[in-house]
Amino acid sequence: MMTQISILGCGWLGLPLAKALLENSFTVNGSTTSTDKLSVLNNMGIQAFQIELSEAKIQGEVDSFLKNSATLIIDIPPKLRGNSKEDFVAKIKNLIPFIEKSTVDNVLFISSTSVYGEDNSFVTEETKLNPDSESGRQLVQVEQLLQDNPSFKTTILRFGGLIGEDRNPIKFLAGRTNVENPSAPINLIHQEDCIGIILEILRQAQNDKLERNETFNAAAPFHPGRKDYYTQKAIEFNLPLPEFKGEISSFGKTISSSKIEKKLGYTFVKPNL
Repeated sequence: MMTQISILGCGWLGLPLAKALLENSFTVNGSTTSTDKLSVLNNMGIQAFQIELSEAKIQGEVDSFLKNSATLIIDIPPKLRGNSKEDFVAKIKNLIPFIEKSTVDNVLFISSTSVYGEDNSFVTEETKLNPDSESGRQLVQVEQLLQDNPSFKTTILRFGGLIGEDRNPIKFLAGRTNVENPSAPINLIHQEDCIGIILEILRQAQNDKLERNETFNAAAPFHPGRKDYYTQKAIEFNLPLPEFKGEISSFGKTISSSKIEKKLGYTFVKPNL
């Protein structure tokens, strides 16, 4: 059984994930786009590769990066904020032929709950996809592209908003005025749970307990309204309070993680954020 894993994208989540995999007796090939970060990865015990996906081609030793790995984790988000509008689908299309000819049997694609859009609903994995953002639309296409490929199994993991010790949306919202949707529910997940869920998915995939093309939503089972949550966080972090609009009607989805809890038997480490 091959216990080597390739992680495409050793960033905010990918790097601590690689560390956790090493601690769980996996060997890890990790990619970064930055020359400076190669030594950081190598010093941690990760076999580092500089790989850059573009819409036209892929730069870097992708064959070596995938060689002897049974699992590939794709953890690179679409860069669609601000003015940079990339074709994320084209980038993944360029990657697929390399996966097809490699030893990779399982692909774990880190997606987002933005594939569901923002309408008021209780969202499970059965909910119809209805993205209302460009990144959400491209993620839907990439999920489909990977799951339709017969050369490997693809597990889709759709995370809510990612938070951690160093990262919370209150840092962007502090002191802002006229913030919308005060009573819309939050759908966030802590970095520790992201890693815990990925480890559990890998464990079950190794033991052939996962069905082909499985999809999971992952957000902590904690959905207070935005105003309540971010006001509390501002106080905790000693930041200026955000001011929310006074309107009563807010809209927003509530992401259910009950499939992860039941099917994977996973218990959230940080259920209350």
